[in-house]
Amino acid sequence: MIRSMTGFGRGSYENEGREYLIEVKSVNHKYCDINFRMPKSFSGIENKLRKLIEEYLSRGKIDIFIDFQNFSDAGNNIKFNKELAKAYIKNLKELGEETGINSEISVVDISKMPDIFKKEDNTDEELIFNELSIALNEALKNLVTMKEVEGEKLKIDLEERIEEVSEKINQISNFSSGLVQEYIVKLKSRVKELMDTEIVDENRLLQEIVIFSDKSSIEEELTRLKSHVEQFKKLIKESSPIGKKLDFLIQEMNREINTIGSKANSLQITNLVIEVKTELENIREQIQNIE
Repeated sequence: MIRSMTGFGRGSYENEGREYLIEVKSVNHKYCDINFRMPKSFSGIENKLRKLIEEYLSRGKIDIFIDFQNFSDAGNNIKFNKELAKAYIKNLKELGEETGINSEISVVDISKMPDIFKKEDNTDEELIFNELSIALNEALKNLVTMKEVEGEKLKIDLEERIEEVSEKINQISNFSSGLVQEYIVKLKSRVKELMDTEIVDENRLLQEIVIFSDKSSIEEELTRLKSHVEQFKKLIKESSPIGKKLDFLIQEMNREINTIGSKANSLQITNLVIEVKTELENIREQIQNIE
């Protein structure tokens, strides 16, 4: 199933006072660009998280927002700097004696002083990763579901557009089949008009026809173009990731239609080439959002 590169997913998990909330956002990008916004204490498990995400996603700019609240005993250790507290008390008492200010100091007063208490984060990385993975898996599954819903809409649109391109190509093919015969008629008429005679050198005429046929032949380009269209139709029925393949096919189709436009000596074909190029550009813009 085709996936859009745009989507959003949320997941959460709670266990023994540890609460995880994860939001995943994805937008268009040429490669898989994963960015985290999470507590610094999780930096040790970042590579594991990346590998888990890459199991779900292959392309896109992916932003991961992780909110973690720890109300459990695990990982929450408070260190009391007793020596620093004694230094504060000593200096405050001396200040009180020198200034005559009341120097009664309470424990609460000391606890408010800088660096008296320091929280030590002794995170159990394996425990955190296992619990975090539950929320992350949920968020990624929700993201993929949203991407697939959007991808189905893109598929329907692309099927309609590629059918329009295919129809235009068939019209070009029909017009091209009569180009040489039309040229022969025009060439004979022009020669008779210029030479003021009904007698035409058939050998010379044949040479001109061969030259024109060689220069204006677009059969090879049409064959390749039709092949690309069929490949495109098959690809959009496959599962992601197919965005890069589709992008390459569109480039090849543009190359062939440009060649046809430069070789075909026909106003009808030129007009059809313009219509095909316009539709191919619309398709190209759409597939930029396909994973």
